Amino acid sequence: MEQLDLYVEALIFAAEVPIGIDEIKSCLESVLNTEFKKSEIESSIARLQLRYSSDVYSYEIVNIGNGYQFLTKSEYYDVLAVMLKHKSNKKLSRSALETLAVIAYQQPVSKSEVEKIRGVNCDYAVQKLLEKELIQIKGRSKDPGRPLLYGTSEKFMEHFGLANLQDLPKLKELQPEENHIGQQEELDDNQ
Repeated sequence: MEQLDLYVEALIFAAEVPIGIDEIKSCLESVLNTEFKKSEIESSIARLQLRYSSDVYSYEIVNIGNGYQFLTKSEYYDVLAVMLKHKSNKKLSRSALETLAVIAYQQPVSKSEVEKIRGVNCDYAVQKLLEKELIQIKGRSKDPGRPLLYGTSEKFMEHFGLANLQDLPKLKELQPEENHIGQQEELDDNQ
């Protein structure tokens, strides 16, 4: 029983979205070559939920829809909200913004194509944009080496208030800022 609980716990922990009993059962049976009843898995989940209900854990196993997932307990939401706010408030560097612009207008585009346009390595910028979920991997190129192709994500669309990519400003609509060094002098007619 304890071994079964460990397998079930590992599956729920590793699942990015709630994992259902049927999927847990299928995974266990294919690896352990043993038939499991749904009631055995349900009992295992109940034991795990009881274990994580203890005050020594800040998280618990929650039934969401038709699956189970580890979630932080509600008494810790305040501290998580602060952390998430700090994380989301971090501004993008100029390099990341330039990389994001190239990806938005050229998508789907490989990292090497972005680097060719920008003229510099953009590994770090692409990684940060992926972490902030502003871009996502859209597939692989048919070019040699089959490099990953990047494009904007739904979060990008929401963040910039776009319904679709056609809402991006046209490049000719963008006006470059005039660059003035110091203050401009007024010319006197008497000079």
